[in-house]
Amino acid sequence: MGFGFYDFLTLLGSLGLFIYGMKVMSEGIQKAAGSQMRQILRTMTSNRFIGVFSGFIVTALLQSSSATTVMVVSFANAGLLTLLESIGVIMGANIGTTVTAWLISIFGFKMKISAFAYPLLGIGLPMMFVNKSIVKSAGEAIVGFAILFIGLAALKDAVPDLRANPEALEFLRSWTSYGILSTILFVGVGTVLTVVIQSSSAAMALTLTLLYNGVIPFEVAAAMVLGENIGTTITANVAALVGNVHAKRAARAHLIFNVLGVIWMVCLFNFFIGFVKDMWEPFEAFLTNFIPDLDKGQEELQISLFHTTFNIINTILMIGFVPFIAKVVTKIVPARGDEDEDFRLEYINNPIKTPELSIMEAQKEVAKFGEVTSRMSGFTQKLLTATKSKKQNKWLKKLAKYEDITDQVEIEMTEYLTQISRRALTPPTSIQIRSIMNVCNDLERIGDIYYQMSKTIERKIEQKIWFNQHQRDRLAEMFALIDQAFLIMVENLSAPQYGKVDKTLAMEKELEINELRNTMRQENLGHLGTTDYNVNSAMIYNNLFSSLEKIGDHIINVTEAVVGEI
Repeated sequence: MGFGFYDFLTLLGSLGLFIYGMKVMSEGIQKAAGSQMRQILRTMTSNRFIGVFSGFIVTALLQSSSATTVMVVSFANAGLLTLLESIGVIMGANIGTTVTAWLISIFGFKMKISAFAYPLLGIGLPMMFVNKSIVKSAGEAIVGFAILFIGLAALKDAVPDLRANPEALEFLRSWTSYGILSTILFVGVGTVLTVVIQSSSAAMALTLTLLYNGVIPFEVAAAMVLGENIGTTITANVAALVGNVHAKRAARAHLIFNVLGVIWMVCLFNFFIGFVKDMWEPFEAFLTNFIPDLDKGQEELQISLFHTTFNIINTILMIGFVPFIAKVVTKIVPARGDEDEDFRLEYINNPIKTPELSIMEAQKEVAKFGEVTSRMSGFTQKLLTATKSKKQNKWLKKLAKYEDITDQVEIEMTEYLTQISRRALTPPTSIQIRSIMNVCNDLERIGDIYYQMSKTIERKIEQKIWFNQHQRDRLAEMFALIDQAFLIMVENLSAPQYGKVDKTLAMEKELEINELRNTMRQENLGHLGTTDYNVNSAMIYNNLFSSLEKIGDHIINVTEAVVGEI
């Protein structure tokens, strides 16, 4: 069981493969999963009880609670599941994973989900070469899913093979006579074992093997099973390392739920052991109808019963505290800023109400959309003035993220408004729908322009092109006007009645932006050819202030759509 430096590097590489699979899968889900996928998932988890059932079914089919919890973390990372929905599914996964113990106990083997990884690669890889974006993104998600499980399988092979050497744990016999301290000790052993093997199913198989071989007594095996319930949360927490705040919160909720369950079980351990043994007699009579010879694996089956009973009771006790757990993890894992937040439709509910009420919700949503888009101005200014590469990369990533947000919000808003338009509408409601669609289109275009500006600034940084003081001052002046225009736009979008909005201030600000653009263009042309004026700098400068003027055009278009002129 030697474990050298090469083995350590192999372990790190396996972990890297697992994390990379998680990243590819999460990105594929974000690209492929539109509002329809979100609707399906929300239906599956419409309340915590259905969520628990969904988690149980998925885990029972996959034979891996790690697979289910990693998927939950991926969906939370992609914004497809809320924290409350995630916790319900995770609770169900804890019950579903007990099916593995029954399969091991009854049949003496467990199903390996990693065996399906290579066929999944065979399905996903060709899809990634299809031109249709939805198929390509789905293929990326499938390939990520496969890589994730190849990584999990590699992790199991990269650690010392404890399963093949149960005699290495013979010393555990001497630690069984310390009462509740022994229970806590073996809970810790089960936790460490699961962390090392990276699979609660594998740890369960080892525990059952040790019990079957007489290395450990029933009570020690039960305590180790409790520890494995804690250890299995590590996989989800590792997966969440590359996720956003929502993924991290879902993973922490899994940890808190399992730890709290183990705490109360340790306090009632001896009583619960007796309870399970009392349950076993009628349960044994039931099982003998299907399995005539139970003598050989009786204790292993009792451990399976212990495992299942504990997780069911723990879920029943904790399901009422799901909102409390959500509040706790929200405090434990606070958002680090806007880059950690997941932007989703906040005011719109999926069931379409009366068209008039739905329009009111859409107006609130589009006002939020305008405010979110306006933040890109500040990000671009910070990118322009940043001097350190770490800060520059931060603002480049944030602008790319917000450009994706504007694309997704426009798609979802358009789908929602299209559903409303299929109803019988009054003429004023039809006009409002058209206005909001135009607003969404302009806001999405603003996001595109800011993203294009970020690529221009990135090129400027790479080529080490610098602006002189006059250029910097003029750009700051233009940004200030754009920010003022955004404030007016958001205020107009927030107006209770679009038809009564006064566009005078918006028009005045648009004229100021156009006048400043003309002045900057004349100055830029006039300075060309002078000794201290760089041509490349002048071209990028022209690109930036022209882009800002285009943003000004879209901002005034929003107000004109609100007024009803477009």
